[in-house]
Amino acid sequence: MLSFVVFQTSPPTDGQAGATLRHAHMFGADDVPMAADITVTPDGSLIRCDKRSPESAGLSLQFIVDGVNGPTGAPGIGPVTIQTCLLPDREKPYLLSLELARHRLMLILNKLEDWALFDLPPTDPGLLLFERAREAFTKAVVEQSNSQGVTPELPFTPQADELSRHALALAMEASEQLTLTQSRLQFSKRMSGELAQAAARIGSPANALTDHEVAESRNALLGNVGVILPTPPQMGAVVSAEQFTPALQKAVQTCCDFVTMPLRWVDMEPTEGRYVFSKTDRWIEWAVRTAHLPIVAGPVIDLRRGNVPEWLFIWEHDYETLRELVYEHVKNLVTRYRRTVGTWTVVSGLHVSSNFTLSLEQVMDLTRLAVMVVRKLQPSAKVQVQIDHPWGEYFATAGARAMPPLMYAEMLGQAGINPDLFALCIEMGQPEPGRSTRDLMAFSALLDRYAALEKPLAIAALSAPSKAPDPDDLGLGGEHDPGYWRRPWSPEAQAAWMTKMFAVAASKPYVHSIAWHEMYDEAIAPPSTKAAAMTGARHDGLFDSNLQPKLALWRLAEIRQAIRNKQSPANLLDTPQVGTI
Repeated sequence: MLSFVVFQTSPPTDGQAGATLRHAHMFGADDVPMAADITVTPDGSLIRCDKRSPESAGLSLQFIVDGVNGPTGAPGIGPVTIQTCLLPDREKPYLLSLELARHRLMLILNKLEDWALFDLPPTDPGLLLFERAREAFTKAVVEQSNSQGVTPELPFTPQADELSRHALALAMEASEQLTLTQSRLQFSKRMSGELAQAAARIGSPANALTDHEVAESRNALLGNVGVILPTPPQMGAVVSAEQFTPALQKAVQTCCDFVTMPLRWVDMEPTEGRYVFSKTDRWIEWAVRTAHLPIVAGPVIDLRRGNVPEWLFIWEHDYETLRELVYEHVKNLVTRYRRTVGTWTVVSGLHVSSNFTLSLEQVMDLTRLAVMVVRKLQPSAKVQVQIDHPWGEYFATAGARAMPPLMYAEMLGQAGINPDLFALCIEMGQPEPGRSTRDLMAFSALLDRYAALEKPLAIAALSAPSKAPDPDDLGLGGEHDPGYWRRPWSPEAQAAWMTKMFAVAASKPYVHSIAWHEMYDEAIAPPSTKAAAMTGARHDGLFDSNLQPKLALWRLAEIRQAIRNKQSPANLLDTPQVGTI
């Protein structure tokens, strides 16, 4: 068993000291979540983790990261989901804040090596913060080693916790600054074509290059993982078909290089055998004929709650019939839109297995079927498979029905399915499991992990809200509170978050495209539908529910223009320049 001492609320609850578990799960090797019972003592001073297996494990949970000058100073990164290192079982508890700081320092060292940031000057602000974090961590380790503790059950002092929290704050701030520094450097190399040229030289016949040229090419690629794309990343947005207004059309033309058109089964075939194409047709026709924008369509098959029609549940336990219905549905949609759609997102979320009860073999079979139908009907189209919940928290509680997201992607390659791209769905700040807020380095490290699949990545849905979640959506004791980044969610906070996240993603040479999740609020489930009552209102659109533009709309336009000018979005000012739509 693992246990962790907590001196202050993480995050605070009703002004009481102690721990509140939010978005907590255990994980093992390769950060794969594992089943465990995680509880807190009544006084909130001790977190107990009872896992099913004896191997080392770590704890991931939401934790308030203070500013570098402490809780009374400037705001820190805020309540974000972070993790410890892998730790062995022991009777004596660990100090949670110390272990969180230890992991962050380890992650920084690993990423400095992965990113080949060897040439940064000693005066670099990120490195200076990192050195301060290491010194603070050393002091915390010495303090917790020498202290007698409060009680035998709590063998640490508040002083050790305070030093550990200070080390964590410094390490988190250093990781953010180093992540942005790396994004600026790599973005410059990507836009100049240096990375693509180096990759092409490495791939040329060995006798065509001198030893010096080979060394130069390898140095240019040092620290880059995954494929190297020769073109800049494309900017886009998901446009739900319910609204079709001139303001939305103008916004799409201003902000987007492509349009993502969702094809939710519940919208396309609400009644078995009767398709409704009119709303989707008008957007696709406008995008192709008027705006001259490429179309990314899908996900075509998404069996999660709110995306499937009621009549389909009749066949949930009859896989052969379900498979036939999936085949017919994919065939009908591809046949109708194959002259206008260039990229198909064929499936999404099958690996989560949160709604339909499917075996692993059936998940793989449906994925193979959907890819095969598109390849047969439209050989020229690109095919991408969407990975939802890419951190995989769901796997800690899903049981045998689900599989970790990275394992699912790897198995597709092993099975010879081989989509053209993998698309990641990264939604933060939503009051539901798997949508909690994470920091910039965690996001960057996640992309690098999926880049090892040696396929281009599309960020198919990237979003954060412009308003804090409604209290009614947070669950008992705020268990689903998603946290925030730097400051509570607001239009300004949403635009600032978008700027940094797009900057990190756009710098990755393997990222093909980035799409904002929705054009307008509550587009996923209109208020009149049953799905809206089940998911609650969302505020992550570029327009509010009254179709008034938010700051994020102008920021997306500025990001697109900055990329066209070969400038990193990380250099944009905090406040977008507001125009008119």
